[in-house]
Amino acid sequence: MKDYHQPVLAAEILEFLVRMPGVYVDGTLGGGGHSLAILHELQRKGFAGGSLLIGIDQDDDALRAAAQKLAGFGDSAMLVKGNFSEMAIIVRRLCGARNMKATVVGILLDLGVSSAQIDTPERGFSYLHEGPLDMRMDPGYGQRAADIVNTMGERELGSLFFRYGEEPRSRAIARDISVYREKYGPVSRTEELAAIIRKREPRPDRAIKTLSRVFQALRIAVNRELEVLGQVLEDGAALLFCGGRFAVISYHSLEDRMVKSFFAGKSSSDWGPKGVGLREPLRKAEYTVVTRKPVAAGPEELSLNPRARSARLRVLEKNAEGDCREPA
Repeated sequence: MKDYHQPVLAAEILEFLVRMPGVYVDGTLGGGGHSLAILHELQRKGFAGGSLLIGIDQDDDALRAAAQKLAGFGDSAMLVKGNFSEMAIIVRRLCGARNMKATVVGILLDLGVSSAQIDTPERGFSYLHEGPLDMRMDPGYGQRAADIVNTMGERELGSLFFRYGEEPRSRAIARDISVYREKYGPVSRTEELAAIIRKREPRPDRAIKTLSRVFQALRIAVNRELEVLGQVLEDGAALLFCGGRFAVISYHSLEDRMVKSFFAGKSSSDWGPKGVGLREPLRKAEYTVVTRKPVAAGPEELSLNPRARSARLRVLEKNAEGDCREPA
């Protein structure tokens, strides 16, 4: 349990996020590594007495691992099964149950799939392990990757690989899958899909990249990752109390572009139409981007956790000026 998932950029998260007492939300709880570090930092800085950590995850295995890891913190940590798209509802419900204001001062999203999920063959997330082609973050809910692979038409499947995986050979791979289905029946295993892709791209170095992109595309589609990310970015920013911060760790360009664009929009003032030449903006930005460039893992962390190599951290802050009432 303790090795469920090694938290990425943990030191940077503590530096950027833990700055005052209040409500902290770990929207991607996983095995509780980031949450454990946040709770320890709140204690170290003397903020624990006025703080609450809310952890959200839709994976039962993750919740069990996190509950064990955080057991020593008692009711300072509340763990909930759910999708982070439900963050606003969950936070207000739990804070209401505790008769405390929902003064959210720190939100963390660590996007993507955890090491434990990747390394569990029966979850079907990785082409490196033989298992059912599943990929659901919540194994008890929704369609599996196999359902998508076997019900989508060739053109639709190719579009999915290109849109969510940015795979340049998406049409050819979709055609190969269609031919395989007609000849052998449904594709139900990770090793079946991997074999189809390797046949199209026999060079090992290129095959690894193609496999990663196709499996990424299916995982994103199965879990509606980009759709729910757009919602949680809006809801998370709205939840923040003045001076609070929103930290997001992304692992591929589609996520990172969404986060970057959203943060840029939130931190931009409204100067009206071009050419008007206003001395003051019509509306001042309510947020500030704290990280001018995305923060990446350093050499020491990469030597201990190679999977951190693609991690990119961006942080947004709710400006302290103006109305600092609890968000509605």
